[in-house]
Amino acid sequence: MEDKKEPIKIIIPLNPVTKKNSQRVISNGRQVIVLPSKAYATYEKACYPYLIGCRLGISEPVNIQAIYYRQTRHIVDLCNLHEALCDVLVKYGVVADDNSRIIASMDGSRVCYDKEFPRTEITITTLKE
Repeated sequence: MEDKKEPIKIIIPLNPVTKKNSQRVISNGRQVIVLPSKAYATYEKACYPYLIGCRLGISEPVNIQAIYYRQTRHIVDLCNLHEALCDVLVKYGVVADDNSRIIASMDGSRVCYDKEFPRTEITITTLKE
């Protein structure tokens, strides 16, 4: 009988943000650099204490289900939230990379509203090859 790994559950108790809204463009005269928004940069740094203990370096195919509980009912693109989350998970070593061979799917993800307790509930499940 095959050992089935238990899903990994992580909660980031912060209002989820995207990288794409309000990007900053900086020019030094010769080149133009596009930086993520200040809100994203702040969010990325604030995620550190919630992910530092999860440095798993996952390199096998997984599904990441992310339930984003936002503080407002403003419409947001789910794919932009996914991009921000995946980049944070890579930055803090939860997954080795966010390519499709590792993050093979993001099934079951959705955006919800919770004014009092905004957060991202993440469930990482190993997929059979």
